[in-house]
Amino acid sequence: MMNRMGCGEPTRSKELATSTRFHRLVYSEIEEIGWENLVRLGGDLTFLSLRILDKKGRVHFLEVQLDKTYPKCPPSISADVPYMFDLEWSTHSRLKNVVQQYQEHLEKLQEFWSTLEDIEKTLWVDHKMSSLAVSSCRINIGNDCFIVLSINIIDPRSLPE
Repeated sequence: MMNRMGCGEPTRSKELATSTRFHRLVYSEIEEIGWENLVRLGGDLTFLSLRILDKKGRVHFLEVQLDKTYPKCPPSISADVPYMFDLEWSTHSRLKNVVQQYQEHLEKLQEFWSTLEDIEKTLWVDHKMSSLAVSSCRINIGNDCFIVLSINIIDPRSLPE
């Protein structure tokens, strides 16, 4: 019996080989960062949501979008932080490098979040606007009056606006 290949078969084989390599790479890199940190994984493995704890025990989520050419192209990232960091990337970088850079970024924001927590402990803060990504808080001063306090992310102990 003769085995016939259609016009698209070599291309399909190449796609499957590339896909298999991509899947193995992503699985091994998730293993490096720990499966316990994985919150969600897209069916095609191009989307990951990771749960990261900072040094104060606050929970942060990092969303990573991988291109099919990963690691040639850097991943797109988003997170619940006031501003994003510039991802340093090379073709030898891995997901653990993304997580490490994110953790370093979280460390820079510790004083900012501690300041917001101090404000929340001592004042009547409207939590409708509350988020780790927001650099302001709405303080209830009574009789349906509010003050919006903007905190400097870089120097959170400075006088607010």
